Amino acid sequence: MSKPLLTNLNIFKMSDIKKSNEVEGTTEQNSEDQNLNNNQEVEATSAVEAETPETSTQTDQTITEDQTENAETDADHDEVLNEIEESNAEDAEDEGNKDRHTIEVKAYDTMSLEALAIELEKLIKNEKVQAIKSHVENINSEFKTKFQALIEEKKEDFINNGGNEIDFYYSSPVQKRYKEAYNTYRKKVHEHYQSLEKNLKQNLQDKLEIIEELKGLINVEENINTTYKHFKELQERWRNTGPIPRDKYNNAWNSYHHHVERFYDFLHINRDLRDLDFKHNLEKKLLIIERAEELAKDDDIMRAFRELQELHKMWKEELGPVAREHREEIWERFKVATKTINDKRQLYYKEIDKVYEKNLENKLEIISKIKEVSEQESKSHGGWQKKIKEIEVLREAFFNAGKVPIKVNEETWAKFKDAVRTFNRKKNSFYKDLKKEQYNNLQLKLDLIKIAEDNKESEDFETVTPLMKKIQSDWKKIGHVPRKDSDKIWKRFKAACNYYFDRIHAKRNAASQEQVDAYNKKNELLKGLSDLKLPKDKEKGVETIKEQIKEWQSLGRVPNDKRYIEGKFQKTIDSLLSSLKVDKKEAELIKYENKLDSLNDSENSKHLDNERIYIRKKIDEVKGQINQLENNLQFFTNVDDDNPLVKEVHTNIKKHKDDLVLLKAKLRKIKDLY
Repeated sequence: MSKPLLTNLNIFKMSDIKKSNEVEGTTEQNSEDQNLNNNQEVEATSAVEAETPETSTQTDQTITEDQTENAETDADHDEVLNEIEESNAEDAEDEGNKDRHTIEVKAYDTMSLEALAIELEKLIKNEKVQAIKSHVENINSEFKTKFQALIEEKKEDFINNGGNEIDFYYSSPVQKRYKEAYNTYRKKVHEHYQSLEKNLKQNLQDKLEIIEELKGLINVEENINTTYKHFKELQERWRNTGPIPRDKYNNAWNSYHHHVERFYDFLHINRDLRDLDFKHNLEKKLLIIERAEELAKDDDIMRAFRELQELHKMWKEELGPVAREHREEIWERFKVATKTINDKRQLYYKEIDKVYEKNLENKLEIISKIKEVSEQESKSHGGWQKKIKEIEVLREAFFNAGKVPIKVNEETWAKFKDAVRTFNRKKNSFYKDLKKEQYNNLQLKLDLIKIAEDNKESEDFETVTPLMKKIQSDWKKIGHVPRKDSDKIWKRFKAACNYYFDRIHAKRNAASQEQVDAYNKKNELLKGLSDLKLPKDKEKGVETIKEQIKEWQSLGRVPNDKRYIEGKFQKTIDSLLSSLKVDKKEAELIKYENKLDSLNDSENSKHLDNERIYIRKKIDEVKGQINQLENNLQFFTNVDDDNPLVKEVHTNIKKHKDDLVLLKAKLRKIKDLY
């Protein structure tokens, strides 16, 4: 089972580790006044002095070959060493920076504006302000990009709707929320570094004083054990002293390490103490190497690399040199593990690059689809609404497609914005034309409202009712109007129409009561007719019947569902006329006079006109039937009049002629009313 991984790691320049190991091999002939600038000379001579005279020539050749190989290896590591050095200096300045390695970096490019604002608030609330710098920078970049795209869309809509560019202004609650959070972050950063600056300067001064004390330990006239104890106290003070300015870190550490090495050289007088220290350092460094070799097998390569950085920090800052015979061996083992981890990290980055390339393909395909939708012709509101929904889905897919290679990020974003902008321009152009049509529709509906309001008080129901129904039908045929006017004008039109038809309904309701009263009176009159005693004189009897008919008509109309009473009345009249032995034609004319009186008293004169047209049409039909029957008789020239068929034709001709006489009599009575 793997050991727990270390977190919050510092990074340092690996070339400095190499220097420290080479310094460990420096001969005891180094003088006390050698400073940091002499280190390279010491490093170049140390390995040579370790060789015996007999093998010096061979060793020189071997060293030259090794140096060439090492130079190539060092060149391969330059990039990662520079990265380590920069990160190490950053963490050394402020220990809170180390927390940045453990804070999750989310897919900010897939987040909405509101989600970005919320994420920024969470980071400020839950994390150290100095540890979220890169997170905030990424969030801020995404928010600015997306909000600027939104601003451009709103601005274009504003201009297309007739606004002037100089008057455009847009803000949103999410923008206000984000600004408040970002300003809080900047304030906290300022306060933190203002406080940190004072501490950094003091810590630097304290470490410089420690270095000066280290210098004074060499050749001190006191017991070596006392001096060694003082040396250990200085090392502990160095480790406990807080961070120093980033730009002073490497120089201060190199100077400190140089004087630590000089002290160890000084300790050759008391080899027991030095060898004990060497043994302790070797044990610790072997543990570090073993852990690094375990990390080289870890699947979570980024976590392994962060812990590797911490191991390098421990190697560099917390442990001193080891015995000369172990120095190269353990350093080479550590370098091999470091290289293995870094190679795996580079492979991991290459895999990420492949993912980014795939994301790029997806985003370019989405941009192509946006262009396709934009090029599709659509001439209806419904069609454009469908396209708008399609574009929204594609926009969301674009934002969720993940990151693309940095070198094409801006170019891809520009293509996306251009495709969306082209679609928006076409959309805005369509709705601009649509608004012109809507304003024309608005004027047409306002004209209908004027007609409705001008006629809502009219008493000429026969004329105005068809008009009101027509404008209601016309209203439905007219298209949409601007949304801001839609409800307002509909309420006006509806109010005018309802007012008019409510008046009609009120009048009809009042008339309905009159019809009920008329029915009740006619019902009483009908009951009285059944007991009516007619004079024996025919003419007086007919006159009495006509008076009853006239009284019946004077009572008015009955409800539609009570019209059956009219049929009962006609049957009663027929019965009375039959009792007077009035012939059929005369009886029919008497009843017809009753009908004509009813039509003539109607408020609508068209009823009488329609009756005249109907009688004339019937006269023409009967004449035509008589002519047809008379023509048919010509086919029976050689047939006796007693023939049943001939007799039937003559009977029909007589019947139609009688009907014709009656119809003409009815027509004369109609004409008498004009």
